[in-house]
Parts: sequence; C-alpha cells; structure tokens
Amino acid sequence: MSDLLKQCEEAKQASHVIANLSLQQRNDILIALEKKLLENIDSIIEANKIDLIEAEKNGLSGSILDRLALNESRIKQMAEGVRQIAGLPDVLGFIEERSLENGLTIKTKKVPLGLIGIIYESRPNVTVDATALCLKSGNAVILRGGKEAINTNLQLLKIIKEAISSAGFNSSMVEMLADTSRETLFELMKQNKYIDILIPRGGSGLINSVRENATIPVIETGTGNCHIYVDENANLEMALSILINGKCQRPSVCNACETLLVHKNIAVDFLSQAYDKLLEQKVELRGCEQTADLIDCAPATEDDFFREYNALILAVKIVDSTADAIAHINKHGSKHSESIISDCNQNAQKFLQLVDAAVVYKNTSTRFTDGGEFGFGAEIGISTQKLHARGPMGLKELTTIKYVVESEGKIR
Repeated sequence: MSDLLKQCEEAKQASHVIANLSLQQRNDILIALEKKLLENIDSIIEANKIDLIEAEKNGLSGSILDRLALNESRIKQMAEGVRQIAGLPDVLGFIEERSLENGLTIKTKKVPLGLIGIIYESRPNVTVDATALCLKSGNAVILRGGKEAINTNLQLLKIIKEAISSAGFNSSMVEMLADTSRETLFELMKQNKYIDILIPRGGSGLINSVRENATIPVIETGTGNCHIYVDENANLEMALSILINGKCQRPSVCNACETLLVHKNIAVDFLSQAYDKLLEQKVELRGCEQTADLIDCAPATEDDFFREYNALILAVKIVDSTADAIAHINKHGSKHSESIISDCNQNAQKFLQLVDAAVVYKNTSTRFTDGGEFGFGAEIGISTQKLHARGPMGLKELTTIKYVVESEGKIR
C-alpha cells in the first residue's frame, strides 16, 4: 500500500471516531492546539524562513511571498482563530423533529461530512484554519499544501498531531501529503473510496485542475475577480475610501477589488480624485478607451476585465448605467464579491438583486468577505458555486444531514 493510500485509510478510520466525540472533547483538542501553537512560535518561524528563502531564490512574486510569510503576530492570530472556533456553538446534533399521520417520527440531524480533502497553495495559515474548522465540526481532514510552504506546513502538522495526542485522541484525524508532486496530487483526487469531498483553495489554475480531474465531489473556492461600481448617485468621498481599501489594503487576497466600474456622469470628478490616490499607492491602471481619455493609464484589453490580479493592478471601465454595470459584472466576474457605492436605494437594490455573486454589498468594501469578519471564527474557503455551500464557509457548511426515522412497527 502506498503512503497516500495508508494516510487516506487511517484518516477515514479516524473520521468515524471524531464524528462521535462530544463537543467538549472536540474543544479540548482545539484548546490544546492553541496552546501548542503559542509554545512553538520560534520553531514555526524557523521553518517558514526556509520556505521564504527558497521562494525568493525561485523568483516567486511579492503577492505569493506575502501569503507565505509568517511572523509572531500572524501565528498569534492563527492561535486566536483556533480559540475563537473552540468557543463557537456546536453545529452537530438534532435540529428538527416531525410526527406524521402515517405514524413515523422523523428527526433531522446535522452530521459531519466525513473525511475532507483540502488542496491549497502558498498560505500556511490554511493548515491551521482548515484543521480547526474540520475538527470542531467533527470531520477528519487530509491536507495537501503547495511545495513553496512545505517546511512550514510539516512543522504545523507536527504541532497539530501533538495537540491531538495530548488530548488523548488518534492524531490520524489530520494527515498531510509530504509529497507535493503533481502525480501524488492527481492520485489524491481519485480517492473517492476514502475522501468524501475535496475543497481546493487557490488560483483559477488549481481550482480548474481539481474540478476537471477529481472523481470526488468538489466545492470550488477562492478565485476573486471582484468589482466596485461607483454609481452616479454615490458619495464620492465614501467611494474613494472604499476603493482604496478594497484594492490596496491587501491586494494578494481573493476579496480584493480587481475592477473599478464608474458611471459616466461622475467619471470626470471621481477618476480625477481616484487617480492621485491610486498612484500614491503605486497602483497600475488599465482602462477602457473612455477612461484613457480622462486619466493616464495603460489600455485595457477584454482579457484584463476577466483577470484576478492579486497585485496592485486595477482595471477601470466607464459604464452608461447601473444595468450596464450589472451586465459587465455578470459576464466578467467570478461570482465572488461585488459592491455598489450609491445613495440611490432603487439602483442599489437593483444591483443587489441582479448581480450573480456569493456576496453582494452596498456602500461596503469587498474585503469583508471573510469567515472571521462574518462571525464564523475562520473559514475553510469562500465558495463561488451554488450547490451545498456559497460564500464564506464556516462550521455549518462542513456538515450534512441524516434523517433518523422511528415508529412502532410501521410497514408500507
């Protein structure tokens, strides 16, 4: 038996154990994990330094380096996230009971998904976030991170397994592929005998590869071509603040703004203000023909309006109406997060109703699409599809239902 099959088999067996642990037992594991993370900050940073040095040698982009880097503050945030998840209410158990005229009593019960496979790229915090969410919701997990973070991830795995063991349970509840080759990844995608669902987190290339090659059900997460539309009735000062936050606060993440749409009636005023602020933040602008007539920018191609840049690059387009903005977003967007800035409630409600996305906003930055910001403690990913889960995926999205039916000897 290969190492992968052995890990899958052991994790599957462990999934039956954790599914039947009490809330207190699951929380005990998380409390132990928080403690272990704080005790091992130095060893995590040392492992992360090895990955960062190798990443710089390989010429990886600044956005990838930002996602990869851990420091004391970020590790403490990870530990705090685990503590918050431990404090959340239980999502497992009976949620409804009905007695029918045919004599059946039908109870609906929330139960774990089982063994979850998480495939992700350069963000080692996913290792801890995904583990905590899976364990709290009664799931086992097998992790496959990117090769650029392998040393950090293996150190985090060691700490996670120590935490599970110290709480008195089987550490096979969490497994990780040390082999980051494409061959092993493709083998993982075929393990439908053991793995109940796959969740890829990363760019469109990774997500498309998993969707096209997996024999296991897949929840698509991550790709974010997010828009901010500044309506003709917008408060321009507010719009500028939201734009700078959405584009510049952390451009490497999936909820950052990638395209600015501006109504033609306020384009001159707004773009003249936005131009200076964006240049101060070193944002590269790519605009439509009308935009290029108003500000100095590179010409935008049709492909630019489909792109998730994950960098300080912004596509800009002037539109004739709210309807045109909606049509542009529904054609070019990735169904992640979209925002309208407007003081006209009629236009805003039309936008919120007709834009096809997991999260739509009025007068709010797209940067809020996040499990922590939504009060979930953390997230397993942001689903951009419509089946089972959509938007930030917290604990309840890692469950399914079981019907428990009882009677006094009823037959049909």
